[in-house]
Amino acid sequence: MFVRNAWYVIAQSEEIDRVPLKRTVLGEDVVLFRKTDGTVAALDDRCAHRAYPLSEGRIVGDNIQCGYHGFEYNCAGVCVRVPAQARIPERAVVRSYPVVESHRWVWIWMGDAALAKTAEVPDTHWMTDPAWDRVTHQRLFECSADLIHDNLLDLTHEGFLHESTIGDEAVYENGITVEVDGNTVSVDRWMPACHPSALFEKATGLSLADRWHTTVFQLPSLHVIHAGVVEVGGRREDGHLLRVLNAITPATENTAWYFYAFCRDFSVGDTALNELLAESLGGVLTEDSDALALQQVKMESRPANMPDVLIAQDAGVAKARRMMKQLLAAEFRAQSPAPEKVAAP
Repeated sequence: MFVRNAWYVIAQSEEIDRVPLKRTVLGEDVVLFRKTDGTVAALDDRCAHRAYPLSEGRIVGDNIQCGYHGFEYNCAGVCVRVPAQARIPERAVVRSYPVVESHRWVWIWMGDAALAKTAEVPDTHWMTDPAWDRVTHQRLFECSADLIHDNLLDLTHEGFLHESTIGDEAVYENGITVEVDGNTVSVDRWMPACHPSALFEKATGLSLADRWHTTVFQLPSLHVIHAGVVEVGGRREDGHLLRVLNAITPATENTAWYFYAFCRDFSVGDTALNELLAESLGGVLTEDSDALALQQVKMESRPANMPDVLIAQDAGVAKARRMMKQLLAAEFRAQSPAPEKVAAP
């Protein structure tokens, strides 16, 4: 159901402290906490003794103590203390997960831990670069992660669902160019001599501009939208630049965590603009969340022989769907035991 051998955002850095935090990702409950040195630990949220949630316990030094019978586990998931007896059962072990904290996000690897050692965490340096400012949001969407991926790869919906903020007719009136590089799909749209949308006009002061956005989807979890506006005839690199980070982490089959950061290289430190963007973009996410929840309900109830009707603007969606299926199939093949050879009679 999920691609597991990949990095997924599981939390914002400020969410994790010395109090256990439970989070459901890829259908599994995980408990997170900070060790005394400030680094993050992640374990299966289930005591080996009676399956009580470890997130209901407490932190003792660098260990987590089950709140039911006091079993203590270190950051590797090995039980190091059983208060009721001196001997610790060999099977008193819970799974631990590789985690990396990078640029205010905490990433987790839910698959083969050995593969995490050679896989780089996606670049989100705009989250901490002093030359950029940002506003962030976090939501649990009541829909599958796949629907959010589709939503981000086909931004023509902006002209309708987000008409009062970031969208207008220029988004759907201009076509796209799609490129594939390894496990990355890029969807580029150039919108010349158009209105920069209501929100961007407030933010930039431009009433007519060349506008663009390039959605770079690093399968299976991160979309980085390279976007901006510039005076008509100008170069992209000379405009008002945006990096919109969208980290999508499946929670269950029909719910997903959405970690969002709207980063900009202009008006850095402008608190009034930050407040405007935080409120306006929070409304955009609410519009997306409400729409995708309705879509999820209809997806679940429609006949199996009624597929989506895709159009030219869905080229990125179609390519990403095929690539996601290929990643899932490759993991399935890697996990499936080789068929036994039958000796000839």
